[in-house]
Amino acid sequence: MQLTTFNQLPEEQALAAIAHCVAIPHWQQALVAARPYASLAALLATGDALARQWQGDALQAALAAHPRIGERASGSDKQATLSRGEQSAMQQADRSLQQAMQQGNQTYEARFGRVFLIRAKGRSAEQMLAELQRRLQNDQQAEQQEALDQLREITLLRLEESIE
Repeated sequence: MQLTTFNQLPEEQALAAIAHCVAIPHWQQALVAARPYASLAALLATGDALARQWQGDALQAALAAHPRIGERASGSDKQATLSRGEQSAMQQADRSLQQAMQQGNQTYEARFGRVFLIRAKGRSAEQMLAELQRRLQNDQQAEQQEALDQLREITLLRLEESIE
């Protein structure tokens, strides 16, 4: 969608146009309320600034819409379609690597009480597994911040891919 079109959409349609970026309604609402944007860079800067305000509650809300790394997102909505594409490296990995990721996911969830989140786009399956293993050494606070940073990266990539 063109930025000028996004700027001119009625509020409800503008919210629907970015809903797939992240399942955090107050971020979506604030981003739409700040229109019009003079440039894509201004839109992304606002999205980034808003995302840097996220805390644990926002992370939990967003994670409800994210499949585990290595699991195929179901559904035909835009978020599921994007997730499948973003995680394609893990879907194409060999069986032993997929099993290691599955075991890592279970260990991570037992340790931190939430799904492991990583920006999968542009990363190999091996890189994602190595990051999971590294992040298992984090304490709760450090890991929450890493997960929030990854969520912000995912959100901004999706926003940038959606608005030109």
